[in-house]
Amino acid sequence: MNSPGRRLLNVFQSFHRLFLYCGIDPVGLLRLRHLGKFLSDWRKYQRSNPEPAFRIELESLFPILGDFHSNAGEVLDDYFHQDLWAARKIYRARPARHVDIGSRIDGFIAHLLVFMPVEYVDIRPLLHPVKDLTVIQSDATSLSMYSDNSIPSLSSLHVAEHFGLGRYSDPIDPTACFAFMSSLARVLAPGGRLYFSAPMGRERVEFNAHRVFALQTVLSRFSALKLLSFSFVDDSGRLHEKADTQDFPHQSQYACGLFEFTKE
Repeated sequence: MNSPGRRLLNVFQSFHRLFLYCGIDPVGLLRLRHLGKFLSDWRKYQRSNPEPAFRIELESLFPILGDFHSNAGEVLDDYFHQDLWAARKIYRARPARHVDIGSRIDGFIAHLLVFMPVEYVDIRPLLHPVKDLTVIQSDATSLSMYSDNSIPSLSSLHVAEHFGLGRYSDPIDPTACFAFMSSLARVLAPGGRLYFSAPMGRERVEFNAHRVFALQTVLSRFSALKLLSFSFVDDSGRLHEKADTQDFPHQSQYACGLFEFTKE
């Protein structure tokens, strides 16, 4: 896409996000075109339903207008691929201890809890306890609660890009993401594994949501570690597993890099 076209798309996406934050979904309004089918289905159900207890009353209407032609599930998604990618690697490795920093609890962490306990660090509170999940509420920029070379298995998926932007009430600090990467390298034990992911493509900050990193930026920030494997999810949501870093399309706008590092 040419540069003016890309800028126009970015402006549209920014305004779309703004409307969503105000409780208005302009794209969702397009689903009203399915209202006729909803009303037709309602009438058919009422005419053919023999059970009085399951008659549809006006106060019990719950219109869902966007699922008539939906897929069974969404697999063209960064989070879907990264969560499985890292969970499968950790399942095969079966470390005695695993620590995660800020990854999605209702995805990746839930996968891990099926077969092992997890220590979890996040600046946000978790209001309800979960079996086998130990939560440490803390700013993880420096990982000061962990000593050098102490963690044999460590993960942080789609997290580093948020540090220092204030989105989660964290302190504003333009360099916090890089301090966090250095902290991950510091606490990783020799011979251990770090599973790391972040948005990849044209380097920028989309304030206050996240940053997007160039591939070389991530590699240089973890230069003290050895890269064991690299995969990526491209702009269309497709996983490219066991890729060479040279295979990554550097013209990407919003891909996801999946890195497995160790410390020699």
